[in-house]
Amino acid sequence: MRNRHSSLLAAAVLAGAASLGGMTSATAAPAAAGNVLTYGSAGGTAVPVGAQLSAAGSISLTSTSPAGSVNCSSSTFGATVASNPIAPGTAGESNVDVAVNASSCTISLVGATGVNSIDVDLTNATVASNGTVKVTPIRAVGVLDSWFGPVTCIYEAASITGTASNTDNSIRFTNQPLNLTNGEITCPSVTNFSAQYKPVSGSGGKVFVN
Repeated sequence: MRNRHSSLLAAAVLAGAASLGGMTSATAAPAAAGNVLTYGSAGGTAVPVGAQLSAAGSISLTSTSPAGSVNCSSSTFGATVASNPIAPGTAGESNVDVAVNASSCTISLVGATGVNSIDVDLTNATVASNGTVKVTPIRAVGVLDSWFGPVTCIYEAASITGTASNTDNSIRFTNQPLNLTNGEITCPSVTNFSAQYKPVSGSGGKVFVN
């Protein structure tokens, strides 16, 4: 009789455990999807809002009329992560800052003899899961040395578009047109902005786009 009671009790315990296990499995929350920006790898740790990102790179400004270019081999990029939703989606960046070392610049433009300074204001940017980077707006101010003294050229665009790559954790802009909004005859009316920065990283390591 004791054996039969023990067997029934054991069966009840096992049945209860099976029932509880089924309930736990059925009500368990699904694994969360990854964020648009992650540290370390695709699908890695989410980059937190407020994180500071940075990268080193170079910029180039070219024009066809008159033909000429300014190439700067030393530039830095910085931004604050403003939003980082679940992928697929679009992350936001604020306080975007680009600094250019004028001593690294070379110039080939009629009437210009050197580069005194270049300031690039990008303000806000977005990074989409497909790798599209969009900056709105952009303003580039170049102070050039010329035969007649310093010349200031101011270029603007409502937005420019670039690409983020997980291959080398880079962002690139290629031949994005900027229009002259203030300047002298030495300044081309339209110049194309190109830049690349890599690797984009923060306190958690290299940044990947998902």
